[in-house]
Amino acid sequence: MRLGLIAGNGRFPFLVLDAARGLGHDVTVVALKDETFPELADLAAQRPAADFHWISIGQLGTLIKLFKDAGVTQAVMAGQVKHTKLFDVMASADAALLGVLMRAKTRNTDGLIGGIADAMRDKGIELLNSTAFLAPLMANDGVLTRRAPDGDEQQDLAFGYRIADTIAGLDIGQTIAVKSAAVVAVEAMEGTDALIARAGHLAGAGVRIVKVAKPNQDMRFDVPVVGVSTIEAMKAAGATILSVDAGKTLMIDGDAIVKAADAAGICIVGRSGSH
Repeated sequence: MRLGLIAGNGRFPFLVLDAARGLGHDVTVVALKDETFPELADLAAQRPAADFHWISIGQLGTLIKLFKDAGVTQAVMAGQVKHTKLFDVMASADAALLGVLMRAKTRNTDGLIGGIADAMRDKGIELLNSTAFLAPLMANDGVLTRRAPDGDEQQDLAFGYRIADTIAGLDIGQTIAVKSAAVVAVEAMEGTDALIARAGHLAGAGVRIVKVAKPNQDMRFDVPVVGVSTIEAMKAAGATILSVDAGKTLMIDGDAIVKAADAAGICIVGRSGSH
């Protein structure tokens, strides 16, 4: 099977490309200019070589044509596109994307990318779960670090889950920072690491970070991701605990995240999917 890979920024696309080729798939990569790391082209050129193409963010018609010409019937979307790009997409949108925008009820991430997925499906290209090839990197349930949460941290997490689930359900953001049963900061378009830095500035050491999936998380796109950089941001801010949703959060650096957290005295917990 030839797999299509739509690559945004970060290291997520690198992992998907490696995993897919390791399973014997031929891959056609379509990378987004000014988003995808250029080094992905170097990885694609390694044997077995993957077809590689650059497009602008608004070229949905070109994306579909590249996949159709390559015989792609299934594709994966991996990596982020800066949320602020939503404001620029109209200027570069081709006819195919303009059609999606005109049909979209909302211009948020779910509305836009969900519409793109529908347009691709109409052309015979099914968008798979973005983590389909990365099951070993999904967060497990329970305490993932040597240190378990103390009583105060558990209380803050219980408080934070209710708020974070509500915010995620409104498609505002998927991460909040809390301290002493107060909301310190809410993620919007700036991203998790920036949220953590802001929380540390506002409330000092002792903030807790709660990252959740949306109530009806579409695993085809916008999946919660944490990495060593998340732990580094928490250490700099004096944050003490990170909660992620088990089975729905990609721990992009694998065991290195847990090792970094243990070294910093930070606790990581995977919240059960029963909520």
